[in-house]
Amino acid sequence: MQEIGTVISTLEGPSTSEFSFVIAETKEIPIRKGQYVQLNTEDGLLIARVAEIIKTNRYFMQAEAVSEYGREGKAMDEFFPVDRWEYLVANATPLGIWDNGIQRRASFPPSPGTKVYRADEKILFDFLGLDAERGLAIGSVEFHELEARLNLTKLFQKHCSVLAQTGFGKSYLVAVLIEEILKRSDELGKPALIVVDPHGEYLGFTQDRTFSTKTKIFRIGDLEISANNLSSYQIAEFQPHITYVGKRELAKVISQLKNEKRAYGMDELIQAVEASDITPKTKGPLLAWISELARSLLFGKIDRPSVQELAKPGQLSILDLSDFIHLRDRQILLTHLARKLFNSRRANEIPPFILFVEESHQFCPEQVERSQAISKGIIETIAREGRKFNACLVLISQRPIQLSTTALSQCDSHIIMHVSNPYDLDHIAKSCEGITKDVLKSIPGLKVGEAIITGEVVNYPLLVKVRERESKISEKGARLEDAILNFNKEFGKKIEDLDAFR
Repeated sequence: MQEIGTVISTLEGPSTSEFSFVIAETKEIPIRKGQYVQLNTEDGLLIARVAEIIKTNRYFMQAEAVSEYGREGKAMDEFFPVDRWEYLVANATPLGIWDNGIQRRASFPPSPGTKVYRADEKILFDFLGLDAERGLAIGSVEFHELEARLNLTKLFQKHCSVLAQTGFGKSYLVAVLIEEILKRSDELGKPALIVVDPHGEYLGFTQDRTFSTKTKIFRIGDLEISANNLSSYQIAEFQPHITYVGKRELAKVISQLKNEKRAYGMDELIQAVEASDITPKTKGPLLAWISELARSLLFGKIDRPSVQELAKPGQLSILDLSDFIHLRDRQILLTHLARKLFNSRRANEIPPFILFVEESHQFCPEQVERSQAISKGIIETIAREGRKFNACLVLISQRPIQLSTTALSQCDSHIIMHVSNPYDLDHIAKSCEGITKDVLKSIPGLKVGEAIITGEVVNYPLLVKVRERESKISEKGARLEDAILNFNKEFGKKIEDLDAFR
């Protein structure tokens, strides 16, 4: 076991919440910020995380002396043994006591002079709550030779959020999670996976030999909402401005129309409302709201796809919304499908599912009128109640401050990559449990592909380097340089074909 330092006495500690230790002098720095250490205390084996590393030198602590020697053009090391008095101090946060497989809260501080060691890898794996046998291998624990294997139930059953600024790898990380689930053996069980994909970032799964047979894409031509299956409540969900009286009268019209026809479209519903004896004061606005819905290409006479087609064990269903121009249409479609999925799961008609919502701040925004947040209600419903029925939700966003606090606070596990906006960081701190001050401070410093995992899925915050993905990256997520070259190549070929035709 490698000894890396000695606990020292400071004005603040050692205490049960923090302690410092001098890092031993070696050719290579034996410890880094974010690493885990262990030491023996009166309570037992204490596991701690290095929160910060400070370099200090007593000869450079007096600003006047340093300034004076510099003014005279002299170097401090000409007069004093500067090198001998430079040393590193690590500030560490105690996490807990490990006692033969049992974890306990640290209730007594370590003593000054106690030797500090690198954390034993095997103990650390169990201490962090990683899953060796069934875990999803998404990468490696930073600075340790440990695979980050996350337990599927702990990660998804009580919902999960993936938060990061654009370009720092959140969709890449989600793709890695999906790969791990699709590769699971049938004996371990596979949930149904549904991805709401506003920009076509997950289409690469269909171009990969390993995953193409397990992936199905639903595009604009495959998606349709049956008008004759909609209740007045559902129509009012799409058009929140419809009044209670309007809903009541619409319910009567729908009931009569169902008795007359097996199937009908929005135009026939409009005609039925026009022919009804609803008072003009109610009929006028009601016709306006339904007519506005009818202008959308979403509505027809059949429901496509069915929930059974959408939610199959071990299948990745991608809702490619990239061809939908209006956010409102995307919200209506998600509202309809998410409610069907939730209701079917509650009735045990479909397998447990995981619903990944990209750009979730667009579908479940904070402090926005109901008419501009049509899908917010069902997303918050799944967030509050879904865990009881194994209807799991993953919220993916680059603007946490614009994401519903209600939905985000229901996520018990969080995967956070680089975020630097102070308002977003403040929202994360308030909405995500398990985010300590030192973890929050480290988020803006994360590099591409680095993530902090916290919450239900791990016992303590965990810094992970995400592994390389196996599936192909969609062309819509390609690098700018590659996109330029591909366009020039395709454009050049079109010019050649046109010249040959002439």
